[in-house]
Parts: sequence; C-alpha cells; structure tokens
Amino acid sequence: MKKKKYILWSIDWVVSILICLFYLLPFYVVLCISFKPQSDSSSRLLLPNPFYFGNYTNALKNGSILNAIKNNAIIVVGTLLIVVIVGAMAAYPIARKKSVLYGLISKFFMGIMMITPLTILVGLYSILSKIGAISTYWGIILILATFNISMSIYLYSNFISTIPIELEEAAFIDGASRFHTFSRIILPQLGPVTATVIIMQGVSIWNNYLFTHYVMQKKNLFTVTQVIQGFFSTTSSDYNGAAAVAVLGMLPVVIVYLFLQKFFVKGAMDSAIK
Repeated sequence: MKKKKYILWSIDWVVSILICLFYLLPFYVVLCISFKPQSDSSSRLLLPNPFYFGNYTNALKNGSILNAIKNNAIIVVGTLLIVVIVGAMAAYPIARKKSVLYGLISKFFMGIMMITPLTILVGLYSILSKIGAISTYWGIILILATFNISMSIYLYSNFISTIPIELEEAAFIDGASRFHTFSRIILPQLGPVTATVIIMQGVSIWNNYLFTHYVMQKKNLFTVTQVIQGFFSTTSSDYNGAAAVAVLGMLPVVIVYLFLQKFFVKGAMDSAIK
C-alpha cells in the first residue's frame, strides 16, 4: 500500500515538474534572446555569454516602450474601473433575484462571452469612425469594457450568491435601502473576487492586440503589443529587440500579480460554478 502511494506521489511530482517546465520554457527563451545581440547565432536555449544589455538600452533610449506602458496603464485602469464597478452592481440583482427575467439576463451575458470579436470587427470599426473614437483612449476603453464586462458579471454573481442572504435581510429589517445594503455589506466582501477580476481581465486587456491594432493608429498611442509588432516586417525581424521589449512590457503585470495573488486564488475558487 505504501509502495503504491509512493509511486502515485512520484508520478504527481513528475507531471507537475513537466507542466512547470512547459510553461516556463517560453519565458526562459525570451529572457535568453533578450540578452543576446542580433549577431549571436547560438541556440536560443543557451544562456548568453556574455550578457548583452544593448537591446534593453535601445528599448529604453527611444522611449517607445515607456510610452507604450503608459498607454497600456491608462487603458487597463480605465477599462477595469468600468468592468469592476458596473460588473459588481449588475451582478448583485442577478445573484439575488431568482426570476425568469433575471435568468434570461444572466444567459444573455453568458451568450456575449461566446461572441468572437473578429466577427464584428468591421461593424465596430465603422461605428467608431463615425463617432470619432479612432485613436482615442475612450474609444478603446469602451470596446474592451464591452467585451470584458460579461466575464466580470459572471464572476461577481457567482461570488455574491455564496454570501449568506441573512446579512442583507437583517440590514433591511433595520431600515437600510438596497443601495446602502450593497455598498455597506456586500461590497466590502468582494475583495477576493475583485482581485480575480483585476488580474484575469487586466492581463487580457494588457495583452490585447486585435482591437488596439485597429483603433490606436497614432504612433504616440501605441500599446506594448503594437511596439513589439514593430520589430517584425516582411524584410527583416529583430527577435532580440522584441524579446527585450516583451520582458519590459511583462514587468508591470508580474508586479501587480505578486501583490494580488493571495486574493486571486480565493476569489477564483469562490467564483467557480457550484
């Protein structure tokens, strides 16, 4: 019996290590390439010898990556404000009202999650052009918020449904309004799921290329993914420079995740389908 447990334990460890290597290998390759000059033709799996910092120097010198990070930050913060605030407020009645109407509304938001953005890109671009939203922060924020708010409502509604309704009933007995109950009782308990929404949606928004490529057309409004794309053309490709920019572009996301990871796990589990 002990031998069988040891074998299963060993298999679990081997599988876990293989999965970790599978996910870490691309990061390792990007780091290695970023510290090598273009003239280095050695294997991308070999460590740089010596380390070359010219790619990072060039990326920081022209200021494109720093400006791109600023643009990303504005877009992510603006979109998340809408997704978090509107998502939480919309999820509250969906989680508490058990009626046919709210059931249909919930299914409607679930259906939006199934829509492939590429299928309506032409129509969206046409509308944005008519209202003057091309190459504007508010234009891209509006689009990204629209496509991310459904997941936010889904996570919030599942989390709120786990909160005992007796807390709200006690507040109603004391004369609290619906809004007062939400803001004073429900909202303070949404910390874990809010962290989950911020990380999941924030990473998706930060890495978005499809919409930013078509909406943010001015060079001073380029995002990180657009700056990375600029290192590739039909005639030449600078993998080393692109790798350095990619590493710099990942740093803000990694830092935010390190601060929110303990909330992320709890929020993700509590928001899962019961």
